[in-house]
Amino acid sequence: MLLKYITFRKIKLFFLLYLSYHLSYFIKKDFRWGRYIALSIEPTNSCNLSCTECPTGTNGLTRQKGNFSTTAFKKLIDQKAKDLIYLNFYFQGEPFLNKNILEMIKLASQKNIYTSTSTNAQLIDKELAKNIVDSGLNRIIISIDGTSQEIYEKYRIGGQLEKVINASKFLIEAKKDSKKNNLKIVFQFLVFKHNEHQIHKIKKLGHDIGIDKVEIKSAQIYNFKNSTNITSITQFSRYKKDSNGFYLIKSKLKHKCWRMWHSGVITQDQNLVPCCFDKDADYTIGNLNSNSISVIERSSLYKKFRQNISSERSSIPMCQNCSEGLNLRKKKLQLRFILSQINGFLICFVFF
Repeated sequence: MLLKYITFRKIKLFFLLYLSYHLSYFIKKDFRWGRYIALSIEPTNSCNLSCTECPTGTNGLTRQKGNFSTTAFKKLIDQKAKDLIYLNFYFQGEPFLNKNILEMIKLASQKNIYTSTSTNAQLIDKELAKNIVDSGLNRIIISIDGTSQEIYEKYRIGGQLEKVINASKFLIEAKKDSKKNNLKIVFQFLVFKHNEHQIHKIKKLGHDIGIDKVEIKSAQIYNFKNSTNITSITQFSRYKKDSNGFYLIKSKLKHKCWRMWHSGVITQDQNLVPCCFDKDADYTIGNLNSNSISVIERSSLYKKFRQNISSERSSIPMCQNCSEGLNLRKKKLQLRFILSQINGFLICFVFF
């Protein structure tokens, strides 16, 4: 489906970014060709739940609460529509608390951009489900971390499992009734110690309801000393315990990061941050109210940050909880993405 959103210009940008990324790592000197081909924007940093390992849910963010404005989004899309392959409507918060999110998704879809979002699904009723499908959204990730209310609410505090299941059914029904049948509905199950015994149950529930895909995902923590949430299943844990009893990320922290070349994250108040691990915008590169995104992308501050990633990434707190490079599956997904781009490039070459 992603190939539908590929153009020769976007393929060219991808290869420029990919080539400059690897050359930079090889010669140990930062440079970057091209512009962003993917972005995440934050519809809102407010949430209706109080999830126990989430900076938003635990009120750990110091950033001011607010919504991404439609005016700012239209300005951004005017600047980036021809470049973007992928646009994710999620960072922190519950996206559907922003009443204008569907208007923004529809605009991005009309500009030939693949769109995605992630939700706790507490707000999705029958009418909203129909409007989500009609907006042209391509992918919706539904957070569901338990198959019983007792287990589900241990992490999703304030949430109701019944609402999640009903919302999923509403979306499936809306897909069947709509001519725009391009929405992929995904269950995302974060594995903790308290719900690890329900992994097989969530897969069955997703199958029985008719969900397109069930993703079993390792959970991120912030309490590295006393966390009791970490699963005992090694395959689904990002962390290992050191000799002092602290939990550390299992992945080897290499002095490189592909995200710094191809994508960025924009907060609800227009700050551009390097990636989704910068939850509180501690490493803000610039603000879209002051400069265009293309100017910020080329800024000396961004160049300096990428240089720090290349030389002393292990000293950057944000990176110390990063899961990039964690397992083989992610590498396979990246390879699949690259191959899809090459395929798109060949198609464009033949026909144009």
